[in-house]
Amino acid sequence: MEERKKVIFSGIQPSGDLTLGNYLGALKNWVNLQDSYDCYFCVVDLHAITVRQEPKDLRRRTLEILSIYIAAGIDPEKNTLFIQSHVPAHSEASWLLTCSSYMGELSRMTQFKDKSQNMGDSINAGLFVYPVLMASDILLYNTDLVPVGSDQKQHLELARDLAERFNHLYSPTFTVPEPYIPKSGAKIMDLQDPTKKMSKSSQNPNAYILIMDPPETIRKKISRTVTDSLGVINYTDDQPGIKNLINILSAIKDISPEEVVSLYKGKGYAEFKRDVAEAIIEELEPLQSKVKELMNNKEYLESIYKRGAEKANYVSMKTLRKMQKKIGFIPR
Repeated sequence: MEERKKVIFSGIQPSGDLTLGNYLGALKNWVNLQDSYDCYFCVVDLHAITVRQEPKDLRRRTLEILSIYIAAGIDPEKNTLFIQSHVPAHSEASWLLTCSSYMGELSRMTQFKDKSQNMGDSINAGLFVYPVLMASDILLYNTDLVPVGSDQKQHLELARDLAERFNHLYSPTFTVPEPYIPKSGAKIMDLQDPTKKMSKSSQNPNAYILIMDPPETIRKKISRTVTDSLGVINYTDDQPGIKNLINILSAIKDISPEEVVSLYKGKGYAEFKRDVAEAIIEELEPLQSKVKELMNNKEYLESIYKRGAEKANYVSMKTLRKMQKKIGFIPR
């Protein structure tokens, strides 16, 4: 009998264009997971609407992210790729878990605290409860492992707490998920302020590289990267700008930071930046042309997300029915 593969769940919001950080920090790792795990990779469009979205942009970006998944090497034959809003169990389970969540634990979420500071009374309730939706996403598939960055650890902790609370209250129902920390998760930093993670929400467009940026834009942004006046290429926290460029190059070339340092011994920043830019362009160009091709083939994309939703619906409904039964609802 074949041993059950462990389940991995992850998703990206279609709330903005994806960056090089998303690609090197998440997508490249997902590609490495697909042979060893039963993977569910979702475009989490329900999460995106905690911030007001332009409907036509939301539709375009949802399909673009699905295309980027496939173009990056995530095989729709091996993985379950789907759009979150196509699987109603996510919204239903989220309400059931909301009723087991505490105001206190939700108000302590650092992302909520950060985002609500500038909003006063007009902060929407979705932003407050969306970590419960994230917990539902994970728990519905009896997920064993969740690839998380340090900024999402708190949300995974909540998913674990809610799973244990529900299991304790009603009898074992959910697998309690563990974080999956990749061996070489590249954390790509802001090009203008290398103390911060690269993010598409930065006010300065030179701070990030988008997956779909054309070559000229990439060259320009890398040439403007904030570095230092030391003039030596070293992998050290004292040179965060250079350290970030080394991380980018080592993730793309699949070599260690130390190897990058030895390759550039005695060389200047201008040459190093030029090589980093060309490596990024070389890595992204085939992905970009594949994304454009997929975006022109809506029928193919539809066949992928419909098939993914069918499987996700089947698995998630089994868990949802279990939850409903244990809570005391009459089966429909």
